[in-house]
Amino acid sequence: MQLQTITLKSTLLDHVPSPQSIFPQNPRLTTTVTLPIFPPFPIKSWRNSILHCNGTGVSAPSNSQNGTAHDWKLRSSGVKSIDVATLGNLCVDIVLNVPQLPPPSRDARKAYMDQLSASPPDKQYWEAGGNCNVAIAAARLGLDCVTIGHVGNEIYGRFLLDVLQDEGIGMVGMSEDTDGVDTSSASYETLLCWVLVDPSQRHGFCSRADFSKEPAFSWMNKLSAEVKTAIKHSKVLFCNGYGFDELSPALIISALEYAAQVGTSIFFDPGPRGKSLSSGTPEEQRALSYFLSTSDVLLLTSDEAESLTGLRNPITAGQELLRKGLRTKWVVVKMGPRGSILVTKSSISCAPAFKVNVTDTVGCGDSFVAAVAFGFIHNMPTVNTLTIANAVGAATAMGCGAGRNVATLERVIELMRASNLNEDNAFWNELLDQNVNAENITFLSRFGINGSSNSLNHVNLQKVVSELLPKLEYSQLEGKVPS
Repeated sequence: MQLQTITLKSTLLDHVPSPQSIFPQNPRLTTTVTLPIFPPFPIKSWRNSILHCNGTGVSAPSNSQNGTAHDWKLRSSGVKSIDVATLGNLCVDIVLNVPQLPPPSRDARKAYMDQLSASPPDKQYWEAGGNCNVAIAAARLGLDCVTIGHVGNEIYGRFLLDVLQDEGIGMVGMSEDTDGVDTSSASYETLLCWVLVDPSQRHGFCSRADFSKEPAFSWMNKLSAEVKTAIKHSKVLFCNGYGFDELSPALIISALEYAAQVGTSIFFDPGPRGKSLSSGTPEEQRALSYFLSTSDVLLLTSDEAESLTGLRNPITAGQELLRKGLRTKWVVVKMGPRGSILVTKSSISCAPAFKVNVTDTVGCGDSFVAAVAFGFIHNMPTVNTLTIANAVGAATAMGCGAGRNVATLERVIELMRASNLNEDNAFWNELLDQNVNAENITFLSRFGINGSSNSLNHVNLQKVVSELLPKLEYSQLEGKVPS
């Protein structure tokens, strides 16, 4: 099966080094540091009204950039008034340039962690992290979002809530049962993630979760009434593998069971934790199996898909995950500068990535997830969904860091108008020639002519962009996207 061959002048960013994680688990820590070299991150002024969260209630934005004001007490009706809710994985990133990344051994890393705790960094190096990236990117696309998780009632927690408020995102406390919990202890504090960047732009992530066998918030044992209400009123509940570093497998499964019960679609991105969960405790293995069988949408890198299935071809790996899933509708495989693939039971959609000058890849995957949710919620054609997801991920890569530095809608629109794709036809031909079975294969091409050849359907990028831009431009002007 051959794609149309086009000769292009390659501007691939092969010189951009791939991020290398020094730490195998979720990037979080609750200590602070001053190191000699820092990145030039500006920070917004703090708002006069600081929000508080003690793990029991809801923090409501006073105004929303999306043009809608939620009733955060959430009506008792069955209307799903929230587009996307994220579960757990809330932290404050502290992004620092360092002369070199920490050594790999556990003891040496622990010594490095002790060094990091010497003194607090300036606030200009703080950023909202974890699932805040997904929520912020989704809100900037015009989706109504809420984060479900835990932040402490200290300076980092107030900072995180302030950022969410500025972005028009609500916050729901994870647990109502705090009896017997020392709210002044480290186990109650907002999680910090140290994002360390060396001169070669390699990334190291570290946190207290790297040195603990128990989840950071192991004292949580049940969902609050507010959490259940938020899940019930959400169209999508997004979870990732890093949630296991904060919450017990039993608590996570209870949230998934409730989401399935009330008709909320589950999105799951196992991330690097997928491999460790598959060989983790029996509880972690059961929880991972539950995610893989009950999620409506699975999102993985090609390496992660291979790790979970043993299949190297990302298409056949996606089809295997789809076959094993009880509720799975989409499997989305992210392939970085190559692009992405979306597999359903009857179709395969392939979309090359947009060409951009990459500054930083942190947060690209989270931004991509937000755009997939956008397409899923608005019932877009799958190739359109991949196109906007690739654009949002690429727009984030053009910035420095995640949080408030993720893609803006303006930059996404600019990328889509430019329509500069990385069309590596040799790669796609090889991929599609490997005995791929599907009733319909759709391939996005900048130069291709609309039409079908056997099961391969070429879709011209300009056609897709012409369908997507009116929605995005409406969102930009009005603060929301029409159905």
